[in-house]
Amino acid sequence: MKRLESIDDLEKLRKAIIEKNKAYIKTVALCGGTGCRAYGSESLKNAFEQALKEHNLSDKVRLVFSGCHGFCEQGPIMIIRPEGIFYSKVTEDHIDLIITETLIKGNIIDSLLYEDPTTGEKIVYEKDIPFYKAQNRIVFGQNGSIDPTNIEDYIAIGGYSALCKVLNGMDPTEIINEIKESGLRGRGGGGFPTWQKWESCRNANGNLKYLVCNCDEGDPGAYMDRSLLEGNPHLVLEGMLIGAYTIGSQEGYIYVRHEYPWAWANAGIAINQAREMGLLGENILGTGFSFDIDIARGGGAFVCGESTALVASLEGRMGEPRDKQHLHTVESGLWEKPTNLNNVETWANVPIIINNGAEWYSKIGTEGSKGTKIFSLVGKVKNTGLVEVPMGISLREIVYDIGGGTPNGTKIKAIQTGGPSGGCIPSSMLDIPVDFDELTKVGSMMGSGGMIVMDEKTCMVDVARYFVKFLKDESCGKCLPCREGLKRMDEILTDIIEGNGSEEQIELLHELALVMKDASLCGLGKTAPNSVLSTLQYFRDEYEAHVIDKKCPAGVCKDLITYSINADACTGCGACKRNCPYEAIEGERRKPHVIILDLCQKCGSCMDVCKFNAVVIS
Repeated sequence: MKRLESIDDLEKLRKAIIEKNKAYIKTVALCGGTGCRAYGSESLKNAFEQALKEHNLSDKVRLVFSGCHGFCEQGPIMIIRPEGIFYSKVTEDHIDLIITETLIKGNIIDSLLYEDPTTGEKIVYEKDIPFYKAQNRIVFGQNGSIDPTNIEDYIAIGGYSALCKVLNGMDPTEIINEIKESGLRGRGGGGFPTWQKWESCRNANGNLKYLVCNCDEGDPGAYMDRSLLEGNPHLVLEGMLIGAYTIGSQEGYIYVRHEYPWAWANAGIAINQAREMGLLGENILGTGFSFDIDIARGGGAFVCGESTALVASLEGRMGEPRDKQHLHTVESGLWEKPTNLNNVETWANVPIIINNGAEWYSKIGTEGSKGTKIFSLVGKVKNTGLVEVPMGISLREIVYDIGGGTPNGTKIKAIQTGGPSGGCIPSSMLDIPVDFDELTKVGSMMGSGGMIVMDEKTCMVDVARYFVKFLKDESCGKCLPCREGLKRMDEILTDIIEGNGSEEQIELLHELALVMKDASLCGLGKTAPNSVLSTLQYFRDEYEAHVIDKKCPAGVCKDLITYSINADACTGCGACKRNCPYEAIEGERRKPHVIILDLCQKCGSCMDVCKFNAVVIS
């Protein structure tokens, strides 16, 4: 790989790559994101490459093993360009058919098309699928077009042009003003203005300054940063380069949790390629600007997503936060030097702003929350995956227009946003705009972008306990309010769902949550009570039902429910009996069955397989 000595060299290379790619009449983009890999897309890629050789198409059809396309439940996903044909759930058995029918003859394979669960319509093109149509994928959209392990792919779509623009005459103050005018706020959870952090770090005393990319994404069900770093690492590197030039840093780190093997592997490949080309290291593109990046792998502690705990971990110490009221990371961070820390998605927005301008970017979103946000849409919704939407879109639009609503048409009870530190928003508030400020007003938060849809079969007390237990296990234990408060909250919630709770405990739970919010040291402890406070605010009746009536309205808490079979509805098909893992159901074929209560473990398998709604929870 030849080293580029100037900005002109990069532009010449870009033109050469684009010209070279014109030789291909088709491009097949196969998703290589973590979700699709779990479905076998890596072996599918190898088999497809071999099949192209056998059909003598290797020089006419280019196979791109891309990053995550977002629509994870439809994987493995394949897009055939330039038409944009979308095939879902592709297997190795489909390879010859795709090559002979679609690539050679130009025919559409009906059985591989996505079927809209709402209308039943089969959709040919990616752009027409409702899941994608309602999004605005200015950051995540490139994932499905490029091979993250090939720097030429990124350069071909305009990669590193924002860096060239900066190095070709933009003053650091001008860059900060551009980021300020764009309205970009940190995407890691707090929503702090990005320009303000950059300016503070630039103005901090000292010549040695560090830059850090936070990819310690620990929220259950969230994988936005992982997929972005896996699928488009050069976009993140370019954002970091621009940030380094702006604040005067020569050394940076990507902090990524060890459980993200393809994220740190692809980022490592990207760093090495950028170094070889002269886009990282000494005298970048002959401009005199020098900056390099290393990867640091974290052990997976949730608390290390907090900036000061992350810095401690980078230094080789235990990941514990420190008080930020008197000393900020931008003044004294890594090895007590000024350190600018932003998360993956924040860095990825920077080149887009520089290339398109602050005025263009600021037109997307709301007055106080500009641009787009990537969310991990999961839970009781038909279309799960990663979605990128403009700030200010309503929860209803995300859940119904993009997510397709609930799978069985059940009523939505709540949506939990912001990960374990977020809150549960009731269905009556589905029309609120999704932005930093509006979510905070209703007792939740944007967080890093987790979004869990819950239906009427979800127990909100059990949800609160789940998140409290998670945070209890992840608390570093440094400060007493968080350490002991989470333990006590877990004990109280466990009492309630086991039928041993009291009305006094509900009041104690609320009081304890408020004390934790006020007295905890770091953001984890201050936001840990959000799930409890929001469920108490909007679903207090469920707490009271558990405590006063000793009932779980959702039929979830095992100590408060009993399974039985309605003899009038039971057809005696035997499905429940065959699927019960505890052999707790008896009955003859075509005669009503009975659940043996002494053996029943209330696992719900019988209800899952019964097609006649004969299984009853009381």
